[in-house]
Amino acid sequence: MDHQRAILLLADGTTYEGKAVGKIGTTTGEICFNTGMTGYQEVFTDPSYFGQLLVTTNAHIGNYGTMNADTESDSVKIAGLICKNFTVPYSRQIAESSIQDYLEGEGLVGISDVDTRALVRHIRSKGAMNGIISSETFDMDELKKQLDAAPDMDGLELSSKVTTKEAYTLGEESASYRVAVLDLGTKQNILRNFLRRDCYVKVFPAKASIEDIMSFSPDGLFVSNGPGDPGAMDYAVDTAKEMLEQEKPMFGICLGHQILARAVDIPTYKMHHGHRGINHPVKNLITGKSEITSQNHGFGVSPEAIAANADKVEVTHRNLNDDTIEGIRIVGKPAFSVQYHPEASPGPHDADYLFDQFVDLIKENKA
Repeated sequence: MDHQRAILLLADGTTYEGKAVGKIGTTTGEICFNTGMTGYQEVFTDPSYFGQLLVTTNAHIGNYGTMNADTESDSVKIAGLICKNFTVPYSRQIAESSIQDYLEGEGLVGISDVDTRALVRHIRSKGAMNGIISSETFDMDELKKQLDAAPDMDGLELSSKVTTKEAYTLGEESASYRVAVLDLGTKQNILRNFLRRDCYVKVFPAKASIEDIMSFSPDGLFVSNGPGDPGAMDYAVDTAKEMLEQEKPMFGICLGHQILARAVDIPTYKMHHGHRGINHPVKNLITGKSEITSQNHGFGVSPEAIAANADKVEVTHRNLNDDTIEGIRIVGKPAFSVQYHPEASPGPHDADYLFDQFVDLIKENKA
């Protein structure tokens, strides 16, 4: 396959040249990197990556092709792809298409043959920043102009762009438990984990009212993952506060964790370059055990604010790389959350117990 030239320009003026992959075009977004060795299609379709240019640290992308069963949403959600070796021939017999055909069909612009090791070191040093990929325009002044017009992730609300437009149900209405999901950009495997635990699930748009949510008569309330800055999501924080008032078991993952923290007046902050990958060690402070976790977040909850509000919030999990807060539970409420992704099979099953913990809370509450 003959590749056209492509260029990557970062907000600080750093440039990388490479070859065009996917669709020929131009795209902008905040640059981030994922350290996972596999699962590229799940990452591409994770709504939490909406608006971001993804750097894959694994040297080979595309070698096992793509298939519909590996998607986490209805389309590719990353804004652009940056990789080292882009492999069009694939080895997996059950794959349905090559990565090039898949990305072209999804309209995704990308660049390969980039020194991703140098690029990741640059991001780790300088921090997350916006970038632009183009395989159609090589006028640096024009690219800089387009890049300058791209919004910063800090202060950006994005969940309303990826949430479901209409509420929908999954599973059997006769199931033992009813779970209402506030969809801020949920992954499909989260929903499948509820279904496997005999739950009937109703997924609500991000801006659904508490009246709509409670009209489902849920036994448990879940706040999903999603993209953007939790500090720009007062509407979701207000809903989470109202959820807490229901005294129903409540569970949050990733952005849902940050929204739950904000609901009890714990602020969030933008991280230097975030956590993204499937190999991050986290310690469960309750059991003393460590877990290998899947992560995808560029914001965190304030450890200082949590320390000052020990009467409201208990820390349950900490990141063993940098000691950031990875899990909390609300004092006096049947509510807890984690910053990482237990549904993404890290470990591969280290964090499955969190779904069981949620269902156990529901059982206790119904008893």
